[in-house]
Amino acid sequence: MNIGIIGTGNIAAYLLEQVNGNHMVDGKVTAIFGRNREVGPRLSEQFTVDFYTDIQEFLKTPLDIVVEATTVEAAGYYLENVVANKKDLVVSSIGVFKDSDFLDRVKRQARSSGTRIFLPSGAIGGLDVLQSAKATGGLKQVWITTRKSPASLGIESAEEKVIFEGSAYEAVEKFPKNVNVAMTLALAGVGVEKTTVRVIVDPAVVRNTHTIEALGDFGRMELQVENNPMPSNPKTSLLAALSILAVLQNKDQALRIGN
Repeated sequence: MNIGIIGTGNIAAYLLEQVNGNHMVDGKVTAIFGRNREVGPRLSEQFTVDFYTDIQEFLKTPLDIVVEATTVEAAGYYLENVVANKKDLVVSSIGVFKDSDFLDRVKRQARSSGTRIFLPSGAIGGLDVLQSAKATGGLKQVWITTRKSPASLGIESAEEKVIFEGSAYEAVEKFPKNVNVAMTLALAGVGVEKTTVRVIVDPAVVRNTHTIEALGDFGRMELQVENNPMPSNPKTSLLAALSILAVLQNKDQALRIGN
């Protein structure tokens, strides 16, 4: 399996280390695309991978799957292009799908191209429960409370306080770099307008914490995940990077667990 990565940041570097360096996937990253002409060549040399600054040249290479590891804004420019070039796609900036029309376009293009789109679970869990619970329309309510340090949110605060409460759509608008989990949860569950998000800044927390609650015909769920940050970036949970690695590991497995 030939893997391409869009992006040259922390997640891209982590995947290169795990895939090309530690051989944790049955395949190899053969190409990366990015705009950083300092970091890109360094990653290229370190992990023996081709670096491209032209997206079309990147997509012309024989890639089986492309991992988007950039930002919500950048993802909006590239995703349709990837599936139009008949590459399977892993999306890490899931907040880009707050625009339902864009999501529908990408899905239509993927169906037309015969490609698959993978949305990693990121820094949370419980998505299988939500998908099962809504199978017959019986999922009623979903909430997520996110508790993060000021550094993780990129703000200053000397005290614990609620800095946001609203829908998943509004949360992604306000915190595009921090609440991809809210969009993932919304897509798996009751949608972006009906999923309630609460963001708390807390100087005392060591780990980013997500508490998910759901109510429906199935019963009630409450799940809490305490995430260690990536050593290289306190704004990104290590589990988010691990979830992408897991998608690559399981992509072609004969046995799949869960939905």
